Amino acid sequence: MFIFKAKKQEEEDELHREYGVLSNCKYILRAFVKYRKSMIWLMLLGGIAGAATTYIWRFIEKLVVDIIERQAAMENKDIMPLVYLVIVTTVIELVMMILNAYARKKLDLGRYYVRLCIVRERIAKVLGMEYEMLETPDMLDRLQKAKRSTAGSNMGVQGLMQDMQTMIVQVFSIITAVGIMSTLSPWIVLIIIVLSFISFEYFDYIRIKDKEIMWDAMAGNWRKLEYMSTVSTDFSYAKDVRLYGMRKWLGGKQKEVNADELRRWRQSRQYWIYNTIFSSGITLIQTAIVFAWLIYDMLVNDLSIGNFVLYSGSALAFSWNIHSFLQSLGGMRERSSRVDDFRSFMDIPNPDEGKKTVPVPKAERYVFKFENVSFKYKGQDKYALKNLNLTLEAGQRLAVVGLNGAGKTTFIKLLLRLYDVTEGRILCNGIDIREFDRTEYYRLFAPAFQEVEVFAFKLSENVSMRTKNETDKSLAERYLRDAGMGEKLDSLPSGMDTELLKVLYDDGVDLSGGEKQKLALARALYKNAPIVVLDEPTAALDALAEYRLYQSFDGMIGSRTAVYISHRLSSTRFCDNIAMFVAGEMVEYGTHEELLEKNGAYAEMFRVQAQYYIEDENETPSEILEGGAVYE
Repeated sequence: MFIFKAKKQEEEDELHREYGVLSNCKYILRAFVKYRKSMIWLMLLGGIAGAATTYIWRFIEKLVVDIIERQAAMENKDIMPLVYLVIVTTVIELVMMILNAYARKKLDLGRYYVRLCIVRERIAKVLGMEYEMLETPDMLDRLQKAKRSTAGSNMGVQGLMQDMQTMIVQVFSIITAVGIMSTLSPWIVLIIIVLSFISFEYFDYIRIKDKEIMWDAMAGNWRKLEYMSTVSTDFSYAKDVRLYGMRKWLGGKQKEVNADELRRWRQSRQYWIYNTIFSSGITLIQTAIVFAWLIYDMLVNDLSIGNFVLYSGSALAFSWNIHSFLQSLGGMRERSSRVDDFRSFMDIPNPDEGKKTVPVPKAERYVFKFENVSFKYKGQDKYALKNLNLTLEAGQRLAVVGLNGAGKTTFIKLLLRLYDVTEGRILCNGIDIREFDRTEYYRLFAPAFQEVEVFAFKLSENVSMRTKNETDKSLAERYLRDAGMGEKLDSLPSGMDTELLKVLYDDGVDLSGGEKQKLALARALYKNAPIVVLDEPTAALDALAEYRLYQSFDGMIGSRTAVYISHRLSSTRFCDNIAMFVAGEMVEYGTHEELLEKNGAYAEMFRVQAQYYIEDENETPSEILEGGAVYE
């Protein structure tokens, strides 16, 4: 039971576990065994050598004083025993110092290496998580805590590694000190332990309060700080920031976010000032008691000067070590709680993990059927997609159209199984797609999204989305040219070996919005999957350019199934069927001609947009509507 008890104000969190210091130390040891086994014996070597360097000179001081006392009482003074003693102990101390320095250097490098390996585990965890999980604020906060736990040498995972080594040194030192001090009086040992424990209890109280006001409370704020840092430094925001004069506004937002952190830092530092004052007072009391006891023993029990030197030095070292040990234990608990954050994130179950799956059927034709499918995003009351019934036949061209927010992208996310349906089911060749392994299911699709992410790799690898050895450079070049990037490619001195972005290479090349979208089309072609999905990947192009590119692309994909998503209607004429979405519902379905004859929402939308597809200045929107030259 703690003398000073701080009550945590944390809500019950089913995804957060308290593993405990012992469990987390075992976790670290398993990481050592997995990534660098030499860390185990290096920790033991460092513990023994570190403790030895502390106490060797305590014994030497006693022996030197004893020799001097004996020599002072003798008529024939002989200094050689003292010389031999100094030489031998100096050699021993030097060896211990070398071993300690060697162990510390190797341990520092080892801890850093193991932390980086654990960081890679965290990255792999994120890459393997369900897409939907990464969009929730709660999960983003957990990820921030996990990142902070592996962010530096004194934090979380690596901090606990350091604490474990420090504790080993202190344990060896304490065992040695207890052996020495017990020969004086067990009561001195008990008094030092009790006073040190009182100091530790207050330290632990401060630690818990500090975790509440800083670590737990700041997780959401760190996410805000990271966002503000990204907005302020990411090149993609630079044009808007300058042209809209956002400098002062962003500075004000940054100041607002910083204000809460600064307030909490001040409160945190105030708590630790109290701890320093309290700890110093306890140390003063311990020192006074030890010296009072020793002086009394000298005066009453004829304690020798040599033993006085040994016991006083050992008592001070013991007091410091037991105090440091308990505080290190508190520090371990603090860093262990951050390791809890990391391990809790790593142990978040994947709904598909351990789930029995069926193989995706090996077939030349895949038919997808939406049966009464509805979906709502987590935390939302309104359905993003409602009661959808639709069949996508193999080899079919389906255009999914509607205004922004109509539910088109949600439809695609469900088809790709980035999300699972809230109600109903989606069948692939008669099998519910939730029965498939996601990774295997993803291989059926070659998508191109509106927001095209370019990676800091070679241009060829950005097309193949594979490593250099797995990339067919000539095939990647062919598809880039087919997607309309030939002129750009010819202008690049390094051609397909051109590095993209300036993140890893100073001479990296940036692509325009339109070029990125053409790159996305080349990716979809390269993957050569049976179903091609284009989710407005040509939005950066004008209407006519988009139409021409879609027509060309449609010819390149051959007999594969294709789904075209757009709020513009450039793809609808050559598609077999059109699904018109309004406010999350499919309100019309049919061919281009059927929907025009129906004269409903699609016809109205097409009528409004027809003017953008006029190539001949003498052509009228009505001629386009009737199937003019652009669509012939």
